[in-house]
Amino acid sequence: MNAIECEHLTRTFGRFRAVDDLNLTVPEGSIFALLGANGAGKSTTLKMLLNLLRPTSGTARVLGSESTKFKKDIFRRIGYVTEDQALHDWMTLDQLLDYYRPLYPLWDRAAEKRLRGIFDLPANRPLKKLSRGMRMKSAFLSVLPFRPELLVLDEPFSGLDPQVRDEFIEGLLEVVGSDRPNTVLVSSHDISEVERLADWVGILAEGRLVTAEPLTALQSRFRRIEVVGPNVAGRVPEAPPAAWRHLAVPTENVVQFVHERFGHDSTERELQLIFAGAAVTARNMTLREIFLAHIRRTASSGQEGP
Repeated sequence: MNAIECEHLTRTFGRFRAVDDLNLTVPEGSIFALLGANGAGKSTTLKMLLNLLRPTSGTARVLGSESTKFKKDIFRRIGYVTEDQALHDWMTLDQLLDYYRPLYPLWDRAAEKRLRGIFDLPANRPLKKLSRGMRMKSAFLSVLPFRPELLVLDEPFSGLDPQVRDEFIEGLLEVVGSDRPNTVLVSSHDISEVERLADWVGILAEGRLVTAEPLTALQSRFRRIEVVGPNVAGRVPEAPPAAWRHLAVPTENVVQFVHERFGHDSTERELQLIFAGAAVTARNMTLREIFLAHIRRTASSGQEGP
């Protein structure tokens, strides 16, 4: 089952295609990270999913409903927190929560209490007098206790200091780890934080989907390769395999590249045949390194899909 299904989802602003023919599925129960540089189309995509922005063409289904035809009950099943979250600034946190509780029949007072303990927020200070980090935690606290089936987070870590980020993630894990199925879609360019959470990753570049797959699969197939040996540069094929990316030859005795299909059975045998007798090192790559490799590939080869 999928919590989200997009088919040819497109949004233009004049001649600018912010999101271009997006086909994307977000599996139910996943923590799905949508990654991309600033301007890649992440926020525009999320706004179309939540019917905050109408697509120019294509469709999106969220929790089984077409996004442009949402009924009011669907919003009780979706939580949304964004970096520029609008709050009732004149309210205190107590007043804000008192306001929200009656709107959500499934509001969990026990979860609210646990989260208040995690976030340690002042109860009776007007929200407009809180720091940015405290305001973000207040927004989060106004969403999590009703246990949304889908939690959508748009750049939630932007501008937060490390301690606040840790508290934010702890609160997120509180709701994800509950006994109620939840799907989380988090859009971010803060890759190190996302790597701690996500089990699925999608990468957007200039409005197009570059890849979408489980994080474990992505990390298992990417390696940074270094080959050291006499004149190994002369053994590089004239047409290197398609899975070799960002080939560099610093000296005639060193060859470096990113291998994006390393998990295949024939990979190591292929390298041994080409570079027989040389020392071949395959290093695991972080999600940040994989992201940058994808972005560089897309930039150098044109708009390349998954």
